[in-house]
Amino acid sequence: MIARPARAAAALVAGAALFLAACGGGDAGPVSSSAVPTSPSASPSTSSPQPLPTPSPSYGIPPGASPFSGLPGGAGKPVLVVKIDNTRAAQPHAGLEAADLVYVEEVEWSLTRLAAVFSTTLPDVIGPVRSARISDIDIVAPLGRVAFSNSGAQSKLLPVLAEANIIDVSAGRAWDAFYNDPGRPAPVDHMADPAKLMEYAPDAATAQDIGLVFSEEPPPGGQPVKSVSVTWPSSDISFTWDEAAGNFIVGLNGEESRSTTGGPQRAATAVIQSVVQTDSGYGDRYGGKTPLVEVIGEGTALVLRDGRMWSVTWERPDMASGTRYYLSDGSPMPFAIGQEWIVLMDRTLKPTVK
Repeated sequence: MIARPARAAAALVAGAALFLAACGGGDAGPVSSSAVPTSPSASPSTSSPQPLPTPSPSYGIPPGASPFSGLPGGAGKPVLVVKIDNTRAAQPHAGLEAADLVYVEEVEWSLTRLAAVFSTTLPDVIGPVRSARISDIDIVAPLGRVAFSNSGAQSKLLPVLAEANIIDVSAGRAWDAFYNDPGRPAPVDHMADPAKLMEYAPDAATAQDIGLVFSEEPPPGGQPVKSVSVTWPSSDISFTWDEAAGNFIVGLNGEESRSTTGGPQRAATAVIQSVVQTDSGYGDRYGGKTPLVEVIGEGTALVLRDGRMWSVTWERPDMASGTRYYLSDGSPMPFAIGQEWIVLMDRTLKPTVK
């Protein structure tokens, strides 16, 4: 586990304060005036009043808000996760701007795919929808038994997905929720109607705490950044600060991302999370190997919000637990309220910071 001496120090300080208060008698309630000796020669105190300590900021999930994005009205709503293509041909994305949270994971041939988490708002259409990967099971596990949509999976993976704690709303089961967009080339023409998808998952888990905390104002520290990017041999992603809008413009595969509703995708918070990747034992028909993205454990990350960047640590003890992010003093790293992007980057890679 990553040591957090600041927490231990805080505990020692708090303990010392309690000890001193006990020695001094503390506040024992009203005291009879007859029990307090008076001295007419006593002079009034001339000592300066001590300043009050600065209160620690309060981070958490706003009442009634989504535990994934902090957006109002997102509490208690069912959760849908959709696998989405992330190549240039997939642009413009449909419905992605409505996601609370977007994970970016590496797949075969150093390409990347998106796992978009929808709860607060369901758009009219989502896509292009692509196939599932073995890493998706661990990525979505903290969300509970959610509706999980994809265009399919290799035959070797299907029985593993069937045993996972998800509700299958893939094209193989919720077939009437999918259609091919004639204006898009195959295989990035597979689109889904999320309302119909959710008809196949009436018991889908509702949004629950996954370890993220939020704040309107950023924490102290951080360094100013203009942009941060991650490059794989066959893909890349960037986050460029937009001062006027107060968020980051998402760039995908060398160009500004696009939405079918107009404008680019935007992130209130972006996380570049360094992870271990190993050979999963799965692959495609052309010999490409599927990496296993290890999201259980601990490591380092960069968190971007409000035009600044913080170096943090992350920790996820087991499959059921969410990932928590900590500042250097051991306190939680709060996210800005809005859509969050979490890039799961192989720890052998280095992000570019400008």
